[in-house]
Amino acid sequence: MEHIRVDHVDGHQFAVQIRDHSLTVDQPESAGGGDAGPTPTELFVAGLVACVAHYARAYLARHGIDAAGLAVTADWSMADDRPARVGTVTIGIEAPAGLPPERYDALLAVASHCTVHNSLVTPPTVTIGLSAGVAA
Repeated sequence: MEHIRVDHVDGHQFAVQIRDHSLTVDQPESAGGGDAGPTPTELFVAGLVACVAHYARAYLARHGIDAAGLAVTADWSMADDRPARVGTVTIGIEAPAGLPPERYDALLAVASHCTVHNSLVTPPTVTIGLSAGVAA
Protein backbone atom coordinates (compact mmCIF):
# COMPACT_ATOMS: atom_id res chain seq x y z
CA MET A 1 0.00 0.00 0.00
CA GLU A 2 1.28 3.50 -0.85
CA HIS A 3 1.66 6.16 1.86
CA ILE A 4 1.09 9.94 1.88
CA ARG A 5 1.56 12.16 4.94
CA VAL A 6 -0.01 15.58 5.47
CA ASP A 7 1.17 17.77 8.37
CA HIS A 8 -0.45 20.99 9.56
CA VAL A 9 1.88 23.97 9.10
CA ASP A 10 -0.16 27.02 10.10
CA GLY A 11 -3.68 28.30 9.57
CA HIS A 12 -5.07 26.57 6.48
CA GLN A 13 -1.62 25.53 5.25
CA PHE A 14 -0.47 21.89 5.16
CA ALA A 15 2.72 20.17 4.02
CA VAL A 16 2.12 17.10 1.87
CA GLN A 17 4.77 14.38 1.55
CA ILE A 18 4.41 11.97 -1.38
CA ARG A 19 7.41 9.63 -1.71
CA ASP A 20 10.37 12.07 -1.94
CA HIS A 21 8.18 14.96 -3.08
CA SER A 22 6.87 17.82 -0.96
CA LEU A 23 4.13 20.27 -1.76
CA THR A 24 2.02 22.78 0.06
CA VAL A 25 -1.74 23.05 0.10
CA ASP A 26 -3.54 26.11 1.39
CA GLN A 27 -6.69 28.12 0.88
CA PRO A 28 -6.86 31.38 -1.08
CA GLU A 29 -6.71 34.61 0.92
CA SER A 30 -10.42 35.12 0.19
CA ALA A 31 -11.11 31.95 2.22
CA GLY A 32 -8.81 32.87 5.13
CA GLY A 33 -5.66 31.17 3.88
CA GLY A 34 -2.32 32.50 2.75
CA ASP A 35 -2.55 31.17 -0.83
CA ALA A 36 0.79 29.35 -0.39
CA GLY A 37 -0.36 26.56 -2.69
CA PRO A 38 -3.35 25.05 -4.42
CA THR A 39 -6.35 23.87 -2.44
CA PRO A 40 -6.91 20.14 -1.90
CA THR A 41 -9.87 20.35 -4.29
CA GLU A 42 -7.71 21.95 -6.97
CA LEU A 43 -5.18 19.13 -6.51
CA PHE A 44 -7.99 16.60 -6.90
CA VAL A 45 -9.01 18.09 -10.25
CA ALA A 46 -5.36 18.54 -11.26
CA GLY A 47 -4.74 14.86 -10.54
CA LEU A 48 -7.56 13.92 -12.89
CA VAL A 49 -6.34 16.24 -15.65
CA ALA A 50 -2.72 15.12 -15.26
CA CYS A 51 -3.81 11.48 -15.46
CA VAL A 52 -5.73 12.14 -18.69
CA ALA A 53 -2.62 13.89 -20.07
CA HIS A 54 -0.40 10.95 -19.07
CA TYR A 55 -2.66 8.43 -20.82
CA ALA A 56 -2.93 10.65 -23.90
CA ARG A 57 0.87 10.95 -24.12
CA ALA A 58 1.24 7.19 -23.69
CA TYR A 59 -1.20 6.63 -26.56
CA LEU A 60 0.77 8.99 -28.78
CA ALA A 61 4.08 7.32 -27.89
CA ARG A 62 2.64 3.85 -28.54
CA HIS A 63 1.66 4.97 -32.04
CA GLY A 64 4.88 6.86 -32.80
CA ILE A 65 3.20 10.28 -32.79
CA ASP A 66 5.19 13.24 -31.44
CA ALA A 67 3.54 14.62 -28.31
CA ALA A 68 4.85 18.16 -28.89
CA GLY A 69 1.88 20.48 -28.49
CA LEU A 70 -0.16 18.08 -26.36
CA ALA A 71 -1.99 19.93 -23.60
CA VAL A 72 -4.95 19.04 -21.42
CA THR A 73 -7.17 21.64 -19.78
CA ALA A 74 -10.09 21.52 -17.38
CA ASP A 75 -12.88 23.82 -16.35
CA TRP A 76 -14.58 22.75 -13.16
CA SER A 77 -17.06 23.92 -10.58
CA MET A 78 -18.41 22.88 -7.23
CA ALA A 79 -21.84 21.24 -6.95
CA ASP A 80 -24.67 23.53 -5.88
CA ASP A 81 -26.12 21.06 -3.38
CA ARG A 82 -24.81 19.03 -0.44
CA PRO A 83 -22.55 17.32 0.28
CA ALA A 84 -19.76 19.71 -0.71
CA ARG A 85 -18.00 18.24 -3.75
CA VAL A 86 -16.82 18.91 -7.25
CA GLY A 87 -19.95 18.94 -9.39
CA THR A 88 -18.66 19.21 -12.94
CA VAL A 89 -15.36 18.81 -14.74
CA THR A 90 -15.00 19.48 -18.45
CA ILE A 91 -11.68 18.27 -19.85
CA GLY A 92 -10.29 19.27 -23.21
CA ILE A 93 -7.38 17.58 -24.94
CA GLU A 94 -5.36 19.76 -27.29
CA ALA A 95 -3.95 17.10 -29.59
CA PRO A 96 -0.61 17.62 -31.28
CA ALA A 97 -0.66 18.67 -34.92
CA GLY A 98 0.66 15.26 -35.98
CA LEU A 99 -2.35 13.29 -34.74
CA PRO A 100 -4.27 11.96 -37.76
CA PRO A 101 -8.05 12.55 -37.58
CA GLU A 102 -8.72 8.82 -37.80
CA ARG A 103 -6.97 8.45 -34.38
CA TYR A 104 -9.09 11.06 -32.53
CA ASP A 105 -11.68 8.60 -31.20
CA ALA A 106 -9.04 6.12 -30.04
CA LEU A 107 -7.08 8.84 -28.22
CA LEU A 108 -10.27 9.97 -26.46
CA ALA A 109 -11.14 6.39 -25.52
CA VAL A 110 -7.71 5.74 -24.01
CA ALA A 111 -7.52 9.10 -22.19
CA SER A 112 -11.01 8.70 -20.73
CA HIS A 113 -9.99 5.43 -19.09
CA CYS A 114 -7.13 6.85 -17.03
CA THR A 115 -6.70 5.51 -13.50
CA VAL A 116 -8.08 8.61 -11.76
CA HIS A 117 -11.16 8.74 -13.99
CA ASN A 118 -11.70 5.01 -13.45
CA SER A 119 -11.49 5.67 -9.69
CA LEU A 120 -14.29 8.22 -9.97
CA VAL A 121 -16.47 5.95 -12.08
CA THR A 122 -15.84 2.97 -9.78
CA PRO A 123 -15.10 4.64 -6.42
CA PRO A 124 -12.57 3.12 -4.04
CA THR A 125 -13.40 2.08 -0.51
CA VAL A 126 -12.39 5.00 1.73
CA THR A 127 -12.06 4.51 5.48
CA ILE A 128 -11.39 7.49 7.80
CA GLY A 129 -10.41 6.86 11.40
CA LEU A 130 -8.29 8.16 14.25
CA SER A 131 -4.70 6.93 14.49
CA ALA A 132 -3.23 5.36 17.61
CA GLY A 133 -1.83 7.89 20.04
CA VAL A 134 -4.66 10.38 19.72
CA ALA A 135 -5.48 11.96 23.10
CA ALA A 136 -8.78 10.79 24.50
